Amino acid sequence: MTKLQITLTRSIIGRPETQRKTVAALGLKKMQQTVEVNDNPAIRGQIEKVSHLVTVKEV
Repeated sequence: MTKLQITLTRSIIGRPETQRKTVAALGLKKMQQTVEVNDNPAIRGQIEKVSHLVTVKEV
């Protein structure tokens, strides 16, 4: 199974509550924090919703 490396590159300050909750659901809490998650359609949808705040790499 493919893994994705997601890094929070932009701040969530001033963002709508739905975007803040989506970032938290991905497991990100601080700027420049990186998490590895399994690739699936649910995660891809979350990434699409906050794509302007994160960077994604396939591992």
